[in-house]
Amino acid sequence: MNAFQRLRVEDISANLRQAHERIDAACSDFGREGVTLIVVTKTHPVSDLVILSELGVRDLGENRDQEARTKSVELAQDFTWHMIGQIQRNKINSIVRWADVIHTCDREELVDPIERSAASIDKDLDIFIQVNVDPFAPAGRGGIHPQKMMPLARRIAEAPHLRLRGLMAVAPHPSTGVDPEHAFSQVQQLSAQLQEQFPFARDISAGMSADLEAAIKYGATHVRLGSAILGDRPPVQ
Repeated sequence: MNAFQRLRVEDISANLRQAHERIDAACSDFGREGVTLIVVTKTHPVSDLVILSELGVRDLGENRDQEARTKSVELAQDFTWHMIGQIQRNKINSIVRWADVIHTCDREELVDPIERSAASIDKDLDIFIQVNVDPFAPAGRGGIHPQKMMPLARRIAEAPHLRLRGLMAVAPHPSTGVDPEHAFSQVQQLSAQLQEQFPFARDISAGMSADLEAAIKYGATHVRLGSAILGDRPPVQ
């Protein structure tokens, strides 16, 4: 291992330790436990993922199908792969082959193609419904309107190879000046509504580097951290 590689291991290890300390502190403050850290590795090299594996990380988040597919083939480590990017219908067959969890199902038209692809390889997939709780979300950002959440949930729950896990959400960007607690409180309320009909769908995927404490306060079971652990992302090629 050369000097650069040693420095990279040290940086990632320190950042990962700090992230776990933040999560543990938030769990202690709000009486929570069992929060899963998903390290967002999009645009970062495979060498970083090898380091993460050696440091005990098992949950990786990717948002680009081609990149994630290549990494999953190249790596022999036992990761759980989370699809956290928007889903294009023409990429579903590929996504289903590498992803273990899809966080961004936000319209009914995706359910049947995902189910067919999963059935074709006899694979069970965990599915989160992405809900839009950001009134300032730019055009094209994913997320179903909360009023349309339940019909989508029923479609997912009826699919033999899909397991409805719960809800995923992204809080408004800090530049909007909106308190993320407002968004996460809404997600918590929607989660309670979802569980009235689907008691097993109790997970909440929410919270990133800037707002993970607020997300945990309002019930997040999964938080997604990228730059806080791996640093700024290299330019997308």
